[in-house]
Formats: sequence, structure tokens, C-alpha cells
Amino acid sequence: MNFPFYIARRYLFSKKSTNAINVISGISVIGVAVATMAMVVTLSVFNGFHDLVASFLTSFDPQLKVTPVKGKTAAADNPKLTAIKKLPQIDVVTECVEDQALAIYNDRQAMVTVKGVDDNFDQLTHIDEILLGDGEFELHAADMHYGILGVRLAEVLGTGFAYDRPLKIYAPRREGQLDMTNPEEGFIEDELYSPNVLFCVRQAKYDKNYIITSLPFARRIFEQQGMVSSLELRLKPNSNFESVKSEIQKIAGNEFYVKDRFEQQDETFKIMKIEKLIAYFFLTFILIVACFNIIGSLSMLIIDKRDDVVTLRNLGATDKQITQIFLFEGRLISSIGAVIGIALGLLLCWIQQVYGVVKLGSSSGAFVVNAYPVSVHPEDVVIVFLTVLVVGWLAVWYPVHYFSRRLLK
Repeated sequence: MNFPFYIARRYLFSKKSTNAINVISGISVIGVAVATMAMVVTLSVFNGFHDLVASFLTSFDPQLKVTPVKGKTAAADNPKLTAIKKLPQIDVVTECVEDQALAIYNDRQAMVTVKGVDDNFDQLTHIDEILLGDGEFELHAADMHYGILGVRLAEVLGTGFAYDRPLKIYAPRREGQLDMTNPEEGFIEDELYSPNVLFCVRQAKYDKNYIITSLPFARRIFEQQGMVSSLELRLKPNSNFESVKSEIQKIAGNEFYVKDRFEQQDETFKIMKIEKLIAYFFLTFILIVACFNIIGSLSMLIIDKRDDVVTLRNLGATDKQITQIFLFEGRLISSIGAVIGIALGLLLCWIQQVYGVVKLGSSSGAFVVNAYPVSVHPEDVVIVFLTVLVVGWLAVWYPVHYFSRRLLK
């Protein structure tokens, strides 16, 4: 057995001549444990919100989205897009045209994003799961085009689930100059009718701004005949996602972006990652403060064990081994605190997952979920454990060497 480690273990668990040393050692372990527990719980809550947002986006966003690098649109018969459509791993392909327009209903108006899609859009995404109302997913009937509004946009325009009169859509003409004497000529006007449903992604970006309609309607009002804003794809089951994505990117080259669901919402998830990283650094700073208790405990222990040090030297122990005893003492305190903290953190996360003890608000239904979402990622637990060990071990290195030189002479 390692001699310094054996002595350090005996010192940690044995009763000292001064009871305050035992108390401070216990406080040191508790301080490290509490800081570790806070890191596990906080990072798990951030993971919970991340997974919650991701689950909402999968109901609207496609598995893969191909968009032009330059400009808003590209020709639908572009050879590269055609080659992507013909890949055997592709199950569903939807052409989309998307741009901004003005929506007016009665005396209310709002700037909206009109997204024209193919009839197979419900096969591409899980939009059927987020529809509200008595109708079903339907984009047109004969020459009549339907518009499915986001639930918050319907509230802004006052349409309700089923608007009884046409929703007027205005888009600026792409060519020609605006005649200020007759400004209406500078816009293309068309109408959308209600399919008796709204969609609810539970994301303001979509629910407050988007209208889903047919592709021919969008092409006509935006004057984009034969063009697409994006090509949205769904892969066949059991396809190797990363392999197919890489193959599509090779075909697309530098002319098109190929984005998965997370890359399509890169800004949202990037902000969440930054917030999580900032929380990690703040909690690490708190952990560093907690480690000052270990320094105090070790300094008092060194003073208390001066007679033991003389005995160990007489028995042949070197100064290096004696220093290692107190280093191991500090490392044991941080390691025990880390293990206890992680265990308590995982326990609290499990309680929150099962029972939802900490609520988001007092009124039920005011939020998407009633309780704080929690998701434990194993890699975060490993990072927290390593962080505690590194911080704890570094915190004791200098004080132990300093006090060893000053007090053990």
C-alpha cells in the first residue's frame, strides 16, 4: 500500500487532538459536496430545457434542409437538387418557397412569413401532432388555397381557429418601381381561406410569424415560379444519417447549405450552450471558494501533527513523503466531496424527473411544462467530477508545500 496515502487516510478519519480540525474537515467535505451537487443539478436543468426545445422543433423542422448559399431562392430543376432528390436513401422530398408578406384580417394586420410547401409536408414532418382545431392538414381544394396560422399569429390577427372570411396577403412586386400615386400597384394581393386548424410549435418564432400554405400560392404571390427557397428531406428508416448528410453535402458543394434540425436552429441552441457554459464557470468559481475550507483544514492539521512528523522522520520518512501525506489528505477531502455531491445531485435530479417538485409557476398550464425539466447527461457528470478533482487538487498544492516548508522544519 502507498505509505503517504495510508497515513493520510488514517489522519482523515481518526479523531484529532483538536476537535475543531474534525469539524473544519467535515465542513470542507460538505462545501465541496454542495458545490458539486449544484453543478450536477444546474447542468442537468440546462440539458432538460435543451431537450425540451429540441422535442418541439422536431414537429416542424425537417430532418435535413438544403438552402442556397447565395440569394433566397434557386431553380427547382437545378442539377444538384435533382441529384439529391434521386438519392435512394431519401424517403420524402418537399419543395418550399418562403418569404415575408403582410397579412390583413378585418382591421388587424401583421408582418408574417408565408411558407409554401408541397402536399406531402405532413409526411415530411410531424405537423399533424401540433395541429389544433376541428380540421386536418389541408393546403388547397381546387383553386382555393388554405392558410394554416400559428396559434399566436391567429391571436394577433383575431382570426380564431376558423376565420370566416378570407385572409388577405400582400407581397411587394419583384420588378418595376413603386408608383407613389398608386401604391397598391406595387403589391401582389391574394387570399387564403381557413382549413379550421392552427398549429402550435410552442416557439414564438413559428407560432407568432408563420403561415403554412400551398407551394403554388407562395410561388405566385412572391413571383417565384420554378424556384425554391429550400429543399426539405426525410430519410428512409434505418438510414445512416451522418453518412447520407455527408453524401448530400458533397453533391451540394459550395452552392447549397445542408443543415440538420439542430443546425437549422443554430442560434437558439448556441445561446443555450453559452448560457450553460457561463453557469458552469460561475459554479466552478463557487467550488474554488469552497476549496478554501480545505486549505484551512490542512493548515490546522499540519500544525496538529508536528509531533507525528518528527516520529515519521525518525522512522525514515522523507520530506517528500510527508508532504505527500497532506496532499493526499486534501485530495481525499475533495474526492469524497465530489462523490457525495454527485450522488446527491443525481438523487435530486431523479426526484425532480419523477415527482416534479420544483414548479415553473403557481398556475397550471401557464408554461409548456409544469415543472423544471431535468436531463442527466453522463458526459456532464464526468466533466463535473474531473473539475472537482482538478480544482481540489490544485487548491491544496501550494498551501501544503508552503506550510510544509514553514511549519515542518
